[in-house]
Amino acid sequence: MKHDPIASGKRKPVNLSIDTGIVAFAREAGVNLSQVSEAAIRAAARDVQAQRWKEENKAAMEDWNRWLERNGLPYAEHRLW
Repeated sequence: MKHDPIASGKRKPVNLSIDTGIVAFAREAGVNLSQVSEAAIRAAARDVQAQRWKEENKAAMEDWNRWLERNGLPYAEHRLW
């Protein structure tokens, strides 16, 4: 498995409230609730982090896009396509 830079490798018990029907269905199917929950939380946190980065860097990206519109791509004359 690939190293996950945000995972500590340690476990912490937490309380979650999950619909009983979903829990029963998942257990019957052999789903590991801890692993699925961890993966979903990791994905949600990364999505929030990415959105936050976009918001924090929006002005810089807009400035860069304006520069590109005025000046074109750097070294465009060397591109093969």
